[in-house]
Formats: sequence, structure tokens, C-alpha cells
Amino acid sequence: MGDNRFHLGWFLNFVVDAWNEPWGSGGDPWNGDFYVDLARAFERAKFDYMILEDKLMVSDAYGGTFQTDLKHALFSPKHDPAPLVPLLAQATSHLGIVVTLSTSFYPPFLLARLCSTLDHITGGRLGWNIVTSAEDRAAQNFGLEQLYAHDLRYEMADEYVDLVTQLWESWDPDAVVLDRESGTYADHTKVHAIDFEGRFYKSRGPLNTVPSPQRRPVFCQAGGSPKGRDFAAKYADTVIAAATGISGMEEYRDDIRERVKHHGRKPDDVKVLFLVTPFVADTDEEAHAKARRTSEDPHYIEQSLGILSAVTEIDFSKFDLDQPLPDDISTNGERGSLEKFVQRGSGKTLRQLVLDGPLDAVDLIGTPDTVAATMGKIMEEVGGDGFLFISPGMRVNRRYVTEITDGLVPALQRRGLVRTHYAHQHFRDNLLDF
Repeated sequence: MGDNRFHLGWFLNFVVDAWNEPWGSGGDPWNGDFYVDLARAFERAKFDYMILEDKLMVSDAYGGTFQTDLKHALFSPKHDPAPLVPLLAQATSHLGIVVTLSTSFYPPFLLARLCSTLDHITGGRLGWNIVTSAEDRAAQNFGLEQLYAHDLRYEMADEYVDLVTQLWESWDPDAVVLDRESGTYADHTKVHAIDFEGRFYKSRGPLNTVPSPQRRPVFCQAGGSPKGRDFAAKYADTVIAAATGISGMEEYRDDIRERVKHHGRKPDDVKVLFLVTPFVADTDEEAHAKARRTSEDPHYIEQSLGILSAVTEIDFSKFDLDQPLPDDISTNGERGSLEKFVQRGSGKTLRQLVLDGPLDAVDLIGTPDTVAATMGKIMEEVGGDGFLFISPGMRVNRRYVTEITDGLVPALQRRGLVRTHYAHQHFRDNLLDF
């Protein structure tokens, strides 16, 4: 293989599967078995990682009631992804497992300890998706009236990551000595209080777990707004990117890489993966028909707007589907998601914006060979670093996963575009392999 290989990941939620379709879990998704099956499929296809997204509320942002969220099971019910991680790790041996944990609601010491523990249990395969959370409804579940302002949340997250990193480094690599003669398990001179006192957080330290295989988890971040992009460039090992078209992908990656250099880091050490939802079938015509059926689902528009309302806290039910959105639409929630969706200046109606798709970077529709060839050309033009698959409507089912892992990925492997084996044991090392 040459240097033209790129990375693959899968973005999903610990929510109900495609429960009302023929290819769902066929049972109870909440015991984790369904997600264990998916993890095995991702590892068989030699994916870098799977990411478990999370939200901490039942949303009534769309229409002012819980109806849309619960009727379509968009963000609720959603179970805690952290306890799922050991189950996924037990069923796999190399796949990276990224868990979403919010800096707004996890005390730093608790998060540092949890991640250290999970990195041990996974054998050095844990990633942390760093989010600040974007919903007042989540804040209200934790005793707050509303979230802090968007940019202030990133300032707090910056200090938060500094603190947890110091906690992970509070044990020297050789602090555990296992000296039978003196009866010493750990050398106390190699374990240090950090006495951290910042603008927002304070912690004495040290962490009370031994250093994990990776020392810290792989950092994952979705930087959409300028503040978010800068945060991702400063810390992330892998970035979740939502962009539109080849030019949008190029602009995003170039911008991230410039910001990475500004922070004194190597651009090639930060892997930007673009969100895509390929449709593959035995013929190109069948694949296009499949894509049309998805967008023609009578629930598609309501589900899409329900998802967008939840993450931006803008009630899109108040807008006329056949009129453009107001020019001054804004949010204290996920600004990157909003800007990606609204396509300012396009003049498109709300209905057209929904049908265009709120997340996909590019259309990937056709046979496995057709889509694989297109993905190769896109990466050649954009410059790397890979793709992050997301199921249609964010609703995962076995058939769709199998079409990708056992149909599309082999076509990519035959072209030398993705790995055919894991070269390393730890998540970060595989991510940096090419």
C-alpha cells in the first residue's frame, strides 16, 4: 500500500435501532448485544474507530413538546454510552472506541478517572469525544437555568482539557515499581499533586488510577464554528467534519491544518474525517432508487427538523417549509450544525435544505465499485484524511452496516485505499499509521 490510504470511522448513537424496519436489531438494543455485533463488523472491515455520540435530555425544542423526539426516537430514549464501552472492547481487539462525555456536566476528576479506567479495560483503545453540550434542556437537568454562552463554553473546555491532561500526567510512567523486597507497589515520589487552580476549575490531584496504556485517550472533536475549529486544532487527534462539496471539504481541512500549525502541532497528526452516508446496491440505478426512497419517507422532513431543532434549540416547526429561513437565524447551541444546514445566501426553501441533507459532505451513490472509486478521487483532491459513516436518518440497521463493511470496504481495499490489517495495538498508533 502507498500513502493514498485513508481512515474510516462510524458515527452512531446508543439509541433505538431501525425498530420499525426489517433489518433492525430483531430484539432489545438496550442490552448492548446489537452494538457488539456492529463493533465486530467494523473491526472485520478494519475501521479505525466507532464513535458513540450522546445527549443528556429529552428534547421539546421542535413544536414545544416531547412528541417528535419520542415518537421518532430521535435523541430519546438514549442510554449512557460509557458502560457500553467494555462490552464493545471485549468483543474486539483493535477497533478504537470513542465515547462522548460532556465537559459541562462531568466533573474533571471524574472524567479523567473514568477515561483512565476505560483505556485500561479496552487495552489502549479508548477515545474521548470532547463536547461542551449545546442544549439548555440538558443544563436544566443538572440544576442550571441555561448553558453558558457558546464561546465561553469553549474557554471553559480549554481549561478543562488542560486540567484532565495534568491529572493523567500526575503519575510518572515508571511510578508503579512492584518492588517485592521493600513491599512497595508504587513509588510515592513519582506520583504528584497538581494543585490546579484556574479561572473555572480547581483540583488538588493526583489522579488515583495508574497510567493507562495510551496515557490519555485519543481526543475527538467536532469543530464547526470558528471557536470550535480552533479548539479542535489545539487538542484533537481526529476531527468530525461536516462540509459541503469538494471545495467545502478542502476549505475545512486546510483551515484546520493552518490552525494546527498555529498551535505548534504537526498537521498530519490530526486526522479530519468527513461525515458521509453512502448508498450502495448491485447497480447504480438501484442505489439511486434507494437514496430517493429515504428522502421520500413521509416522516423524513419532520425527523430531520426534529434532530436539528434538538441540537440548535431552534423550533423549526414555526417556519414555512416552502419559504427561505430568516437571514438573522442564530443559536447558542451547535453553531456549526446550523451553518452547515442553512446554506446562507442560497435562497433555498426550508424543504429544499432538508432534502439536500444536513450532514453529508458529498453524494456517494452507486455500486460498491462506483462509490469506492469516487471516494478515492475525493480524497486525492481534498488531500485526506478519511470518512466517518453515518446511517440514513441516524438510524442504524444491520443491512446498511453490512452493505458498507462487507460491500463497500472490500472495494476500497482492492484499490489500496484503506487498510487490510491493523499494524498496531493501540488506537492512537493505528490512527497515526498513515
